[in-house]
Amino acid sequence: MKQVYAQLVVVVGSILVAGPGLAASVLNTGSSAVTLVVVEDGNRMEISVDAGGSDTICTSGCFLTLPNGDRIGLTGGETVEIKDGVATIK
Repeated sequence: MKQVYAQLVVVVGSILVAGPGLAASVLNTGSSAVTLVVVEDGNRMEISVDAGGSDTICTSGCFLTLPNGDRIGLTGGETVEIKDGVATIK
């Protein structure tokens, strides 16, 4: 029984550690804040990223709408760099 419990702890711990690594990140290198619309698992939310700031989004894939109206599909793991309204995906 202890062995099963130990294996369960390892599996759950691995999932918790691996989860954030699959998220996408947004980096705003521009001179002003940007507001982005994120739709993930059918849930819509707006996030604001200050100039020089960053945020982590899309732990399970999402659609990201940029201030200029462009829509980007993300699977997780990408870095989206925004500079003066122009997005570059790395």
